[in-house]
Amino acid sequence: MPAPEDFGVEMVGVPEGAAIELDLRLEAVLEGVLVTGTATVPLEGECARCLDPIASTFEAEFQELFVYPDTRSGGNAEDDELYLEDDLIDLEPLLRDAVVLALPLSPLCRDDCPGLCAECGIRLADAGPDHRHDVADPRWAALRDLAAGTAAETPERGSGSPGARGSSDRREGKQEG
Repeated sequence: MPAPEDFGVEMVGVPEGAAIELDLRLEAVLEGVLVTGTATVPLEGECARCLDPIASTFEAEFQELFVYPDTRSGGNAEDDELYLEDDLIDLEPLLRDAVVLALPLSPLCRDDCPGLCAECGIRLADAGPDHRHDVADPRWAALRDLAAGTAAETPERGSGSPGARGSSDRREGKQEG
């Protein structure tokens, strides 16, 4: 059967009109018809990490009871029950629930997909292990500028350590007193 439109989630789905292969078993039971089967569908979409196209097949299993309108506890039947309409079964809601709800919301081209570089947008799988950017966090820019300014200043006398300067000041104070 051809796939209906909007048969998927945001990142992956079944192309409209694509062939859905159904393997069904229909059983007549006291209350209606029990439908058991699998649906094999082609999937197209994009990887959630690297945005590469994905094309694969997906298999979903389902089982649902389609009840006769005049059975199942009379008029007290549940709202979510599926009914036979003039001895016909509408499989689209059943397939939509079985396939769309089982699709991954964030599909991946492979389980270990590294994704895209946050700085330049290149695929990390193509970039190699030595790809990196030396970008400092902008919140630390003021401290980096302060550290660069103190490194540029050099002490004029002695070794520049506070301990050496303090000890020479003490000696001078003793000589005066």
